[in-house]
Amino acid sequence: MTTIPPCPQCSMPNTYPDGDLFICADCGYEWSMQTTVETPDNENIVKDANGTILSDGDSVVIIKDLKVKGSSTTLKVGTKIKSIRLVDGDHEVDCKTDLGQFILKACFLRKA
Repeated sequence: MTTIPPCPQCSMPNTYPDGDLFICADCGYEWSMQTTVETPDNENIVKDANGTILSDGDSVVIIKDLKVKGSSTTLKVGTKIKSIRLVDGDHEVDCKTDLGQFILKACFLRKA
């Protein structure tokens, strides 16, 4: 019998199988049962909102309006960001936009 893994997006254990997918009851994230990625112990895998693996130098698109903390500016949905850099921590993507340099969570991005 297969064990049901916790959600890769929110890390909550409240997940269930549905056909060929696992679904998180807490955040609604869906991912394939066939998705298995083997990596070295010291390397983190960063996935976008659709579950696509991101790497340094990729281009991404913002999928939700993001208010910039401590400022009145907003990063608008559909903004394309080129040449991202992956970093460790809660906010995995370091990037430059016309508004400045930001560190963003990958769950608000999709690969372009």
